[in-house]
Amino acid sequence: MDVARLSMAMAANQTNTQVGVAMLKNSMDLMQAEGSQMAAMIAQAPAPALNPPGVGGNIDIRV
Repeated sequence: MDVARLSMAMAANQTNTQVGVAMLKNSMDLMQAEGSQMAAMIAQAPAPALNPPGVGGNIDIRV
């Protein structure tokens, strides 16, 4: 393999690596934004009731 081909192959490999890293960074930024939005939605959600309404108001006792 001559020097020109090797140089072109290395440049193409470096370009592919740079594109891959840029795409990964974009994906990570997007996931971080979505995670922040999900955390905000969870924080805004009302707390679930421990018991449904009407349950636990009466006690049935048999002697």
